[in-house]
Amino acid sequence: MTPTIPDFDHVRLPGTDGVELAAAVGGGGSPVVLLHGFPQTHLMWRHVAERLAGEHTVICPDLRGYGASDKPAATGPEVYSKRTMAADVVALAAALGHERFALVGHDRGALVAFRAGLDHPETLTHLGILDVLPTLDMWDVLHGVPAAVGYHLFLMAQPPGLPETMIANSADAYFGSFLDAWAGDPAAIPEPVRAAYLRASAAAVPSIVADYRASAGIDVTHDQADRDAGSQLAMPVTVVQQDWGVRLGYDAAAVWRAWAPDLDHRLTGAGHFMAEEAPDEITGAIRDLLLR
Repeated sequence: MTPTIPDFDHVRLPGTDGVELAAAVGGGGSPVVLLHGFPQTHLMWRHVAERLAGEHTVICPDLRGYGASDKPAATGPEVYSKRTMAADVVALAAALGHERFALVGHDRGALVAFRAGLDHPETLTHLGILDVLPTLDMWDVLHGVPAAVGYHLFLMAQPPGLPETMIANSADAYFGSFLDAWAGDPAAIPEPVRAAYLRASAAAVPSIVADYRASAGIDVTHDQADRDAGSQLAMPVTVVQQDWGVRLGYDAAAVWRAWAPDLDHRLTGAGHFMAEEAPDEITGAIRDLLLR
């Protein structure tokens, strides 16, 4: 049986272009939407969602192409652009009656959240980002031998065909390798949860690859256009990251400050899966953000 977030309802609601998103919804109060990362589903927020549900309506969708959400064929680069995925999230929240909401994303979900902040500033009240850089900046800092840590970014950026075949032929080994390598505390992802992530990822290889391929193409184009226009995030922003700047040789806070004038930048000792490894810390960071 697939684990769930206790006491949350599970719904399917419209995103954009006829795509439906699955989401877990619980609690009551001002709305907070939590977006998952790779190779995960909304289940990664189970601890944080329960903690926030006493104060907020908490909405945890599976992104398009992931989990139980629809997985449309990538008939063009825009299908899995972060702009389209961000529009999905805005439509989902609106279907639940929320025209304005706080948005927090981890990993891939953080890239969707970043794009939502730029494209929908009138909709987002607060923005939280866990353990990424904006797409444009991510490619700028990946160079030389240290860039090997992001080999999957280069693999899934290749033209359609080979990446999907390679990954599908060893899906559990491939997706499991990230759960092993990126977890500071492997016990934070117990076996039933790990199994759920692996099942969901193996069933979504083409759409996951399409999501990553978009980040080597159309997402860069969108970010560059915003940089050229001097666009910035208008809402309060909190970023929580591992100290990747030291490892890859850049100033992470400075990178984010260029996009987010109202920035709270925090470093964590937890691993990449920080919402599962350090839920009290992440819940506290989100509560602090919502008070700004």
